[in-house]
Amino acid sequence: MDPLLPAASWLMAFAAAVSASACVAAWRAVPWQGRQTSLIMAAAMVVMAVAEGDALSGLVLGGLLLLSAMLGTVGVRGTPSAASCCHRALVSLVMAICAFESMSTGETRAVGAAAHGGHGLDGLLSVLVVVGVVGVVLWTLVSEWMRVRSPRSRTARLLALESWAMAAGLSVMCFGF
Repeated sequence: MDPLLPAASWLMAFAAAVSASACVAAWRAVPWQGRQTSLIMAAAMVVMAVAEGDALSGLVLGGLLLLSAMLGTVGVRGTPSAASCCHRALVSLVMAICAFESMSTGETRAVGAAAHGGHGLDGLLSVLVVVGVVGVVLWTLVSEWMRVRSPRSRTARLLALESWAMAAGLSVMCFGF
């Protein structure tokens, strides 16, 4: 067993708790679509962190995350919160791909560098996971850079914390840092 797995699991659970807490604290600023996506992602991340993964749990979690990602963008087109809801939906989609990838490779855990590095990134799902994580981290960096020029309210700080925690948790979940 990889000695980094317990640390990665703790980091993943911590990032999930921070992300969900920040979303709950900014409750009125986040539409229901974003809240459900954020809370389902956090719950799925905690489940992946503490439970041994098997094919059925990967399928169920992946399906739940995929459904949550789709619901996360329903009716937000043209609203001020559309970008953040799409960001959450992208994180949920990449998490679903990571869950499906762990299911397809026969890994017993969704966490760990062996899920990707052990296969030489030869699978399509592995490539999608890497591209998705890089995309989420870049989106987080660009959105934070855009917010730097605006005044920082309590809600803006909470949403930035949620965004960074989602990106960090996703990176730990998919790569096992």
